[in-house]
Amino acid sequence: MSMDGKEKDPAALKEEGNTLFKAGDMPAAVCCYTKALKLSDSKADSAVLYRNRSACYLKLEEYNKAESDASKALDSDPGDVKARFRRAQAFLKLGWLDQAFLDAQRCAQLEPKNKAFQDLLRQLGAQIQQKSMQQKSTDARVQQMFSLLLDASANDGDRQKAAQNLVVLSREDAGAEQIFRNDGVKLIQKLLQSKQEDVVLSALRTLVGLCTGHQSRTMAIVNELGMGQLCTVMGSGASSVSLAACHLLQVMFEALTEGMKREIRGKDEAILPEPSMELRSMLRHLLEMLPASDVLGPGRDSAINLLVKQVPRKSLKNPDNSLTLWLIDQGLKKILEVAGTVPELTDRPPLTDNSHMSCSVLLGKLYDDLKSDKERENFNKLCEEYVQQHFSKSGIGPKLRAIQTVSVLLQGPSEVGNRTLELSGLIDTVISLCASEDITHQQVAVEAVIHAAGKAKRASFITANGVSLLKDLYKKSENDRIRVRALVGLCKLGSAGGTDFSMKQFAEGSTLKLAKQCRKWLCNESLPPTSRRWSVEGLAYLTFDADVKEDLVEDKNALLAMCELAKSEDKTVLFAVGSTLVNCTNSYDVEKPDPQMVELAKYAKQHVPEEHPKDAPSYVEKRLKKLLEAGVVSALVCMVKQESPALTEACRECIARVFLALVDRQEDRGTVVAQGGGKALIPLASDNTDVGKIKAAQALAKISITSNPEIAFPGERIYEVVRPLVSLLSLECTLLQNFEALMALTNLAGISERLRCKSCICPRGTIA
Repeated sequence: MSMDGKEKDPAALKEEGNTLFKAGDMPAAVCCYTKALKLSDSKADSAVLYRNRSACYLKLEEYNKAESDASKALDSDPGDVKARFRRAQAFLKLGWLDQAFLDAQRCAQLEPKNKAFQDLLRQLGAQIQQKSMQQKSTDARVQQMFSLLLDASANDGDRQKAAQNLVVLSREDAGAEQIFRNDGVKLIQKLLQSKQEDVVLSALRTLVGLCTGHQSRTMAIVNELGMGQLCTVMGSGASSVSLAACHLLQVMFEALTEGMKREIRGKDEAILPEPSMELRSMLRHLLEMLPASDVLGPGRDSAINLLVKQVPRKSLKNPDNSLTLWLIDQGLKKILEVAGTVPELTDRPPLTDNSHMSCSVLLGKLYDDLKSDKERENFNKLCEEYVQQHFSKSGIGPKLRAIQTVSVLLQGPSEVGNRTLELSGLIDTVISLCASEDITHQQVAVEAVIHAAGKAKRASFITANGVSLLKDLYKKSENDRIRVRALVGLCKLGSAGGTDFSMKQFAEGSTLKLAKQCRKWLCNESLPPTSRRWSVEGLAYLTFDADVKEDLVEDKNALLAMCELAKSEDKTVLFAVGSTLVNCTNSYDVEKPDPQMVELAKYAKQHVPEEHPKDAPSYVEKRLKKLLEAGVVSALVCMVKQESPALTEACRECIARVFLALVDRQEDRGTVVAQGGGKALIPLASDNTDVGKIKAAQALAKISITSNPEIAFPGERIYEVVRPLVSLLSLECTLLQNFEALMALTNLAGISERLRCKSCICPRGTIA
């Protein structure tokens, strides 16, 4: 039979699959059985093919797929003893002993003399008995742990040990079930009311174990504990408690939204109610936290962070943005209340340095999630009404709130910020407050001018007079908080030409002077972190100039200060650091114009962008070396770990670009891996912009080609590298990216059979 005929004949494909199975080539056998299934129109033949493919999956240790195929075979023929035996084996490997025992028992009834069936039945009987004894022992341990934790007179060391054991136990499925069934949630509720931070942390971490990946248990816990109590813990606890509570709520959201998508089989199968009511209740409680005066800053930031992650659509391909519309209707004014808060004014909810940036990100994501002009117009109208309402009130306080709200909008949905700037009298008030003797008033106004510069297309006064206004503030102000902000505004306006060497905004040497002052303030530890963050903002604009890049990498103290700031509590600095490093490494995209078009433009006396001589590859290579010596990799790794809305997709893309530049030279890849760069790149390759995903995947490919993957990506992490590498095999990627991905996959395939099987997956998900 010809090859074409063979490809279309299910019987021939089945025989070929059997031959490959006997030869031990499981991926190829799976491929044959899969093709045969697509062509087969016989229910009986399909059952045999499912049974055979199940055997392959058992060998490949893909037990969920093995169980699924065996079940499909049994759906067609319940008396198929081979399929039932294979399903029993899959159930055993998955830890579902009861289901495995029932299947093994049925096999033994059908063929009583089959030794393999009898052996499996005995093995399962022994394991079930052992599990039963362990459960009884676990029940006693759980009760003992809770007794110790609730006993105020118990030894601190014993209580701490009991708390740790409870957390560990909750991470095991059997242990979590035992805690849940032994009234563990009620006992945990008592622990949450403890005044001891470590006890509260243990309670929260135990709840994380109970909720992870388990929808029904999560719904029961949400209803029993109540969102009010969890939000109270998140809003009133210390920073570590707030973060732990935020993580718990994130796990709960994931369990409720993802739980229904998973296929549940066997004894765990249940008809669960739609969790939308619990989800809306959780979101409503988070919204109520935002303007509450008794909620501490870290708790408020955590609430905003959860809203950023849970409300906007993950993909614009999903047509349903009803949750975003609901949030805008129910809570936009509450978000704007936080956005307009000026911390120095009295009787306002406490904020952190990150709160305004988090609001900007949330507002931006909500606006981007809107689908129609009508929805966007409603958003604009609500924002304008809020700003106008405060601006029209008497007294300086409400006007400052209005200006602060506009600043936050300009950093998020800038189109909305632009429109609010047009409100009658607002620009005039901003300009007059820049000359105020009150530092707080002046600071709010100056920040509004900075955010408006370059974005305020209709605010002609700022566009035309911004430089002179900011220069005046920079030279005459005696307060460094004002001077550093004015300096950033000048940097922003002075970098309008980007990397174009011929488009200088300031006189020769002025840009270098501004950069020198930025570096000076960056290294001045006596300044508050917010002022030092503004100096990095200035460098993010000024480093478009190659002379500034060279001076920065030569200033080791400034580089170290910037890296330390990137690791600090101030998350608002992340994008500024990422942008500065992208500029220094020249990892931005540059389109090289067609030489003929350049000549034509010169002939027509049109402007032609010029590359700075110090942006040549030799200079860039030296800068990369100095950045590595300064420890920039550890700073990037810390930035990736940040759980903050400030770590936007645009920020992640910047980090991915810098990593790709740092691993370009083969001799530097070991340094990047040793400082945790390989581990940091994996999440960047999955949670990023489309461009950022490709950049991170290519960096992973370069590392996988020349480094030992088992060292670069130890343990199970090595399997997470495969998918990003496969994504580079797309026709939309460059030939170099295709080539590097294939080289990396070849290297991975030589490590183990399991990894080789994963590396054989084609971009469309079919097995090669």
